[in-house]
Amino acid sequence: MSQKSVCFIGAGNMTRSIVSGLINSGYAPQLISVTNPSQPKLQSMATEFGVHTFQNNLDGATLADIIVLSVKPQLMQAVCEQLSGLDLSKKLILTIAAGVTTQRYRDYLKQPIKLIRTMPNTPTQIGMGLTGLFASEDVSYEHKRLAEQLMKTGGEIVWVEQEHELNDVIALAGSSPAYFFLFMEAMVESATKKGMDEHKARQMAQQAALGAAQMVKHNSEISLAQLRLNVTSKGGTTAQAIETFEKGNLRDLVDNAMTNCIARAEEMTEQF
Repeated sequence: MSQKSVCFIGAGNMTRSIVSGLINSGYAPQLISVTNPSQPKLQSMATEFGVHTFQNNLDGATLADIIVLSVKPQLMQAVCEQLSGLDLSKKLILTIAAGVTTQRYRDYLKQPIKLIRTMPNTPTQIGMGLTGLFASEDVSYEHKRLAEQLMKTGGEIVWVEQEHELNDVIALAGSSPAYFFLFMEAMVESATKKGMDEHKARQMAQQAALGAAQMVKHNSEISLAQLRLNVTSKGGTTAQAIETFEKGNLRDLVDNAMTNCIARAEEMTEQF
């Protein structure tokens, strides 16, 4: 697929991770531009990746084939209204923001647009991420492939059929790295309370988590329940730990947490 000119509006961590992935995959840096009001962030991007930088959003977006809106939801309306005077009919717009719907973007930009919403998670920064994507019916096959080309540099992608399903992506993939960090944090805290060196405890917890994730990925034909049972000898140490989690209603707690995550995403849809 031919490379298109891309302008990222916003120079935060997600922009940096996607740009890094693009450059590492062979994307031409001269086709990439980044805009941001902060000159130090732009200078860092230019020095590290050799991309074009602009402090004015219009300067970067005018000549781009693809515009990636990578700013916080509360800033999205102002940014879109800055771009609303451009002819966007031949441009593809990608967004990286929770809570802002496709219709809201159309309202902000005041014209018909070809838009794909994306929902990446933070492991995208190291090429191990998961990005959910949603495209409205007027987006072409070619534009979907362009979006895939950009987002696959950060890891795996999953398309959803209905826009509201992006909220499920947020709960299951977008926010979930924090769930695992919390669980690992609690494990390390428990180990250090019992006298273990914190560095060693973290090393063990992170390697166990990495190994468990890889076992899940490389044994897709085996259910998660069976993988758990394979580690859990009857009457053994693991069984005792699992029984404690079950008595503490871990499953209900996880279900409640994900339900509340989705509810907050739905609230943001009304807010922004």
